[in-house]
Amino acid sequence: MKPRARLDPIELGLPHREPFLFIDAIIERVPGERAVGEKTFAATDPIFLGHFPGNPIVPGVIILEALAQTAGLAVATAGDLLYLTAIKAVKFPKPCFPGELITLSATRAGGMTSLVRCDVIARVGERVVAEGTIVLAGGTRS
Repeated sequence: MKPRARLDPIELGLPHREPFLFIDAIIERVPGERAVGEKTFAATDPIFLGHFPGNPIVPGVIILEALAQTAGLAVATAGDLLYLTAIKAVKFPKPCFPGELITLSATRAGGMTSLVRCDVIARVGERVVAEGTIVLAGGTRS
């Protein structure tokens, strides 16, 4: 079996940097259409100091940001700067824990002018930990 390519999200144009980079690698990408990324949060990550002591889980808002970063890599073209502008019907049906490999998928679902709607889903194995629709908008740096 051929190993999956592991592409660097920064080399693909993601503008985020540590400590706000929530994708370890992109493992599949069809530019303009879809992307699949991966992220594992170490048990020593500072987010777990307060979320929740003794029973750490990955915050839903962090999973959502990871999905938005993946969506940006799915739909952006060279030089685009996209912002998360809307969150629609996102659910977090199961928790995600430190050390688990999260698979982040984003697929273009429509859009108009500078808005792009993406269906997103995060899984740990077959367990869905987040799913919904987000909207990204193009913009410029101030």
